[in-house]
Amino acid sequence: MKEIKPELKNKIKNIPPLPGIYKMLDSRGQIIYVGKSKCLKKRVQSYFVKDHKWEKINKLVSFIHDVDFIVTDTHLEARLLECELIKSIKPYFNSQMKNDQGYVYLKLNDYNPYNVLSLVNERTDNSYGPFRSRNLLLEFISLMKNIYPVGFENNRYVFEYHIFPVVMDKNDYNHNYKILKSIFEFEDKMRLFISQAEEKMSEAANAYRYETASAYRDILNCLKYIEHGINGYKNLFSKKLVLKIPTVDGVKLFYVNKGSILLSKKYKRLSDVYLKNFINKGNLISQKQESKESPNVSDKASMDYRDILYSEICSLPGDMILHIE
Repeated sequence: MKEIKPELKNKIKNIPPLPGIYKMLDSRGQIIYVGKSKCLKKRVQSYFVKDHKWEKINKLVSFIHDVDFIVTDTHLEARLLECELIKSIKPYFNSQMKNDQGYVYLKLNDYNPYNVLSLVNERTDNSYGPFRSRNLLLEFISLMKNIYPVGFENNRYVFEYHIFPVVMDKNDYNHNYKILKSIFEFEDKMRLFISQAEEKMSEAANAYRYETASAYRDILNCLKYIEHGINGYKNLFSKKLVLKIPTVDGVKLFYVNKGSILLSKKYKRLSDVYLKNFINKGNLISQKQESKESPNVSDKASMDYRDILYSEICSLPGDMILHIE
């Protein structure tokens, strides 16, 4: 590990133990990495230890000439700012969130007996997503070929795992197509299908058909990933919320509508009057937003911001989330 310059060492020492983002710069002043942390001081210092176990970090540190940072009130804001900077700067050592165009959609194809499902780069009719994991979706497409055709009788799905895929005629294909479409588009149908796939996995394992059980396990992993991508955010987008997140010197409020933060404000002491005024102001902004034509925002570009907000909301205790009627 290269020797750290005294001025950089002193700068790192004086980074505050607060949430925020940090930027690693090379000798030309180019930002080569952007990160975030709940405690900037600890996170940045962790890079400059001898013989770091991650080779990528050892390589990164060898290029670091300077470090900049921005303090934020909350970890949520640090994560959102990190995402924004990575997308705009595209630092060399960042990999996640840098390329929106790498995200794909799962498409249900019209009659094509060898490819019921495929991946497409843009949203089209009967496509679902976007999703990050191209490889997981390709695995799902391949695995599903061994359980077609899927039927539906007496409020249950009918399917079996076949060692070799069954070639469907057009009638079977169209019926299978309708079944899959309902699974992807209705949350209760997806849950029922997942539940029955779990039953099939258990039955195969109990009968010592471990290869079949393993295939169902892999299908289930893919299904749960897809189910979360399609349905996981519906509640977030259908509600107006106020988040009450503590800061080092008070509390910060965030007004969230349809998965977007419309308003935020920090208070040293939060009273009922302040909260009511904040909600009223958020409601006005929300009404104005809904009266206007929605901007044409790429769902690929907004995906990472949506995921950040969703995961932060899920991590908050119930008393920090206020549902607005």
